[in-house]
Amino acid sequence: MTVASTPEWELDPGRGRTRADDGRRTSIVSSAGAVLSVAVHRWFDEPSPAEHALLRLAVGPVLDIGCGPGRHVLALASAAIPVLGIDISSAFLAVARRDGANVLRRSVFDDVPDAGEWRTALLLDGNLGLGGDPVALLRRTRDLLAPGGRILLEAQAPGSSSRSEDVHVLLDAKRGPIFTWGSVPMDRVAAVASDSRLTVVHSWSAEGRWFARLDRD
Repeated sequence: MTVASTPEWELDPGRGRTRADDGRRTSIVSSAGAVLSVAVHRWFDEPSPAEHALLRLAVGPVLDIGCGPGRHVLALASAAIPVLGIDISSAFLAVARRDGANVLRRSVFDDVPDAGEWRTALLLDGNLGLGGDPVALLRRTRDLLAPGGRILLEAQAPGSSSRSEDVHVLLDAKRGPIFTWGSVPMDRVAAVASDSRLTVVHSWSAEGRWFARLDRD
């Protein structure tokens, strides 16, 4: 299984542009042309208090899967934690690199540097739905972890519906590559983790969002 990683337009880094500007110009659009109700602007902000609390559970080196514009990569790096962000969107990565984040254009299902050596993997901001198959994603992520490694993830609200659809990033009216993106409610995480040979250590809610820590043996 692979997430599309076809060449896409490159974003001019735009030295005078702020992250807030980039957030206002960005949306996630379905294959049917509908703009999804996603808090994209949050991806360009500083991590929230709930996110900072989650990041304190990260043990380096950390792999941020679907890092987007890199706010979690930057936050971890500022705490002197070794971290690499991967994403297939060159537009998002241009923003991340402009701000000094250590990022790489790569699908999690392709060759990832230091496979089997990462102690923490992040799947935040809906990234548990990357590829539309959470079991396949978690199994792949497990393979990237060192023994005893952990996954820090974000899921959707318990009781919400699961979905999977093809979407693309739209920034400055320019389209990024199409990729499959799903929605996984928190009340499915335990079953998905079990199918992926991972253990749910802890789950919690903060700021109206739902998070969990999964460990591998």
